Amino acid sequence: MKWSGRQVGYVVLLAAFAGWVGYSYWRGPQVGRDMARTFAQTLGVMLKLLPCAFVLIALFDVWVKRETVERQFGRGSGLRGYFWSILLAGMTVGGLYVAFPVACSLFRKGASLSVVLAYVSLAGVCRIPMTLFEISFMGVTFTAVRLAVSIPLVILTSHVLGRILERRGYVVTE
Repeated sequence: MKWSGRQVGYVVLLAAFAGWVGYSYWRGPQVGRDMARTFAQTLGVMLKLLPCAFVLIALFDVWVKRETVERQFGRGSGLRGYFWSILLAGMTVGGLYVAFPVACSLFRKGASLSVVLAYVSLAGVCRIPMTLFEISFMGVTFTAVRLAVSIPLVILTSHVLGRILERRGYVVTE
């Protein structure tokens, strides 16, 4: 098996991280131990979340017909596609770990590039759990203003960017 330069880079990066963590436990820099603890916690969350999310994405891939996605999220969907992307992004649990595979699945089934870009962006802006958390700390007024400003700007920029990329013949690769 021949390794690509990218694979070698990943191995070197992982070895450097492991070396730093080992050195931190041996010599005592607290920052290295904190990094290891954060890495372990994040890895644990991902290992709990991602298998369930990938099963749901696979079921979406199998159960939802291409014609339905094209009608609701496709080029001719207009504002309806953006409305559905807001709702879907709001219900996305797991952040961008889950949003990118869902976006890929939507795109493969015929969603327009603009709507897919809006979905990915909105998944970072208007998830319901994040919004509730924000309300509890910042208040309803702040959250309402943030959403009222963010959502139209995301839709506008994703529409413009999608059109520019389509005009230039951009192709999404998996």
